[in-house]
Amino acid sequence: MKDSAEILCIGTEILLGNIVNTNSAEISRGLADLGINLYHHTVVGDNPERLKDALEIAFARNNIVITTGGLGPTYDDLSKETIAAYFGLPLELHQPSVEALERFFKKFGRKMTENNLKQAMMPKGCIVLENPNGTAPGAIIEGKGKIAIMMPGPPREMAPMFQNQVMPYLAKRSDHVLRSHCVYFFGIGESTLEAQLREEMQTMENPTLAPYAKDGEVMLRVTAAGKSAAEAEELMAPVLQMLRDRYPQYIYGVDVDNLQTAAVQALKERGFTVATAESCTGGYLSKRITEVPGSSEVFGCGVTSYANGVKEKLLGVKRETLEKYGAVSPETAKEMADGVRRISGADIGISTTGIAGPDGGSDEKPVGLVYVGISSAWHNEVAELRLARGYRDGQRELIRYLAASNALSLLRKTAEMK
Repeated sequence: MKDSAEILCIGTEILLGNIVNTNSAEISRGLADLGINLYHHTVVGDNPERLKDALEIAFARNNIVITTGGLGPTYDDLSKETIAAYFGLPLELHQPSVEALERFFKKFGRKMTENNLKQAMMPKGCIVLENPNGTAPGAIIEGKGKIAIMMPGPPREMAPMFQNQVMPYLAKRSDHVLRSHCVYFFGIGESTLEAQLREEMQTMENPTLAPYAKDGEVMLRVTAAGKSAAEAEELMAPVLQMLRDRYPQYIYGVDVDNLQTAAVQALKERGFTVATAESCTGGYLSKRITEVPGSSEVFGCGVTSYANGVKEKLLGVKRETLEKYGAVSPETAKEMADGVRRISGADIGISTTGIAGPDGGSDEKPVGLVYVGISSAWHNEVAELRLARGYRDGQRELIRYLAASNALSLLRKTAEMK
């Protein structure tokens, strides 16, 4: 029987939305790399009866259930007890876990209370998973043709345990691995890309192509199964090259985190610097650039010039330009980009000016009209964008986000021209 797994996250705080369940994403990625099928994510509160029901449902459709949470010292932490009972196993005091607890509390100069010993009570015959980052050891139970893997809930404890102990355990059971690469596109819609690649998506079996859309972007996941990582990579290589050959103008990176990371990488590789002059984006473009670690190597100056007076006095936009063409115009965008490049000494100046709404638009200059200007010694451009999507709520922030995304895309392309 081929392994299939279900993730069962335990904690009322997840159901209430008090915390974001990042554990499922971490485990899902690891299972995908191991080639273990994952068909269900389940969340259940700290209630032994509902946990028992969820466990029975999970094991009815999978032979592996991976749980997080419910391993703490308090009365409502009942994961071990409930799961051990499912396998008909008693709990026993695990002396190495007791000693690990004592070392942990001594290290931080804290007194270990009696209820902490509850965390050292382990199902008889289980594989104990050490937890150097916390007080709750994990456990693996094998029996009835099933496997239960229990890990603590805090991500800083769960993630190392999963990566260093659980994945090697599961790897021994898999006869193949899955590998994926994410190809990121900007400037082409999901429906257009899917239509152009429909035949490949429908006929390819190994590797496979799957599209995912987000605001203004598309990601194509290329996935292959092989007996080794090298074999999977070899299978994917021709597909990745086909995409690069067909869509050079749209692909901004493979396995890159986001547009700002791709832009900063392009600048770093060529030793270029950038400065920003923003109006409608209000500093959002600078924010996204500086989110990237190491961006200080390429970014030294950002000007948020909302008022026309600042555009004129600080950036050097001509008063006659503002009076004749207005703040939202290709002429103003150009002078903003030129001005910030001049005052900063950067290699590239980039500007944004537009109407984010919800008010302020007209027939001639509607909400969503944005101009992005690029100024450099080798390339100068002003792009006109129409970014309104007709949403009743959240359109202003979407326009600002898309304006910054387009600016980052133009910045990357300009850097790569030289």
